[in-house]
Amino acid sequence: MGRFFGTDGVRGLANKFPLDANTACRIAQLATTQLLINRKKQNRPIFIAKDTRRSGDMLEHAVAAGVASMGVEARLLGVVPTPALAFVTKELQGMGAIMISASHNPFQDNGIKIFGPDGFKISDDIENAIEKDLMANTKPETQTGEEIGSVTYDENSVKFWLSSLKKVCGENTSSKKIKIALDCANGAAAKWAGQLFSELGYSIDALGITPDGVNINKDCGSTHINNLVAMMKKERFDVGFAFDGDADRVIAISPEGETIDGDFILAITAKYLKERDRLPGNTIVTTVMANLGLDIAMRNNGIKVLKTKVGDRFVLEEMQKAGAVVGGEQSGHIILSDYATTGDGMLTACNLIKIMRETSMGITELAGVMRKLPQILLNIRVKNKAFESCSEICEAINDADKALNGRGRILVRCSGTEDLVRVMAEGPDENEIKKIAGDISELIAKNLC
Repeated sequence: MGRFFGTDGVRGLANKFPLDANTACRIAQLATTQLLINRKKQNRPIFIAKDTRRSGDMLEHAVAAGVASMGVEARLLGVVPTPALAFVTKELQGMGAIMISASHNPFQDNGIKIFGPDGFKISDDIENAIEKDLMANTKPETQTGEEIGSVTYDENSVKFWLSSLKKVCGENTSSKKIKIALDCANGAAAKWAGQLFSELGYSIDALGITPDGVNINKDCGSTHINNLVAMMKKERFDVGFAFDGDADRVIAISPEGETIDGDFILAITAKYLKERDRLPGNTIVTTVMANLGLDIAMRNNGIKVLKTKVGDRFVLEEMQKAGAVVGGEQSGHIILSDYATTGDGMLTACNLIKIMRETSMGITELAGVMRKLPQILLNIRVKNKAFESCSEICEAINDADKALNGRGRILVRCSGTEDLVRVMAEGPDENEIKKIAGDISELIAKNLC
């Protein structure tokens, strides 16, 4: 990856380079240039969507201007989840798509994710080509007169995505309604999640459905589940779902308030599919951040686990190589490739509800497929993420690995989207791994902050 593109597109502080309006317009122009290489698609639109951040409107207009200046129709979907944009692009044969979102980041950040006509995120090669031209200040050949592209508004195409989710979830036809608690993170799912499940006949209550431009992900959503847990403890729900800002990930909550993260969701889904001979190669794909409990549970159920570095794009690449249909991350970014080209929080929720209904099992019972080993994850905000160049930090990591001696593991890595170094320690003794993670975090703060 280059300097601007991280593990999930371009991301940073909105209205500062490279997320200022001028640069966003240039990125859109260069992305359109790359997408136009496939001339068979040149009369197709580029779909554009956003989440609820205040800066979204500004960047939406800048991106649309960039696309139209290249002679291509910029078709604006408005506020919709990232997976809805990817689905619509593929199903309606768009030339490509651009999502304006910083996912789970705070409201002052924003980002640009680019998709090809197949609904998949663009390849490293295309990102590198865009980045090279951006750094070289390459001026693309823009259009004039009748060749300038139009900017149009499309509020209807998202219905195709919602219809596909309804087919996965199915209606609640039993005498007892499944009751669902939702936290939509004041983000892209705020308008759609409650509508979807209500129309299917499920009883719902929801938090995080009043976005105001600055409250996206603030004390809500998949990274801040306390309010959802508190709501579920006050009233009886069968399951809760917390989405992130652009709704491409989800964390489930049990009626008892227990967190059912992406590892559990992968285990539940894999076991369900294997028992029905619908898990190709009896294989799933996840990342190096997955809890060791997932490995143990899958081994006990005769399922192979393939590991990649962190990032849903890497999970998807490995899924395609292995022919796997289930993959994802502990963060709740789950890819069900029979239905979608990217992680989809609402699709994942629909799939879990379907499994609950078809097995007549509650989410707590389903989550019993695995036992999570104690795991500590600490995030250290740094000025310099190059921890590998500090011998003191590297020695401490090696010493910790030796001390665990196969009983657990230590993993230190840089965030691909923020100025963070993440320290993860895992093992049977929670006190031991807390000390290990804390000691290494202190060294990182001392040397890199």
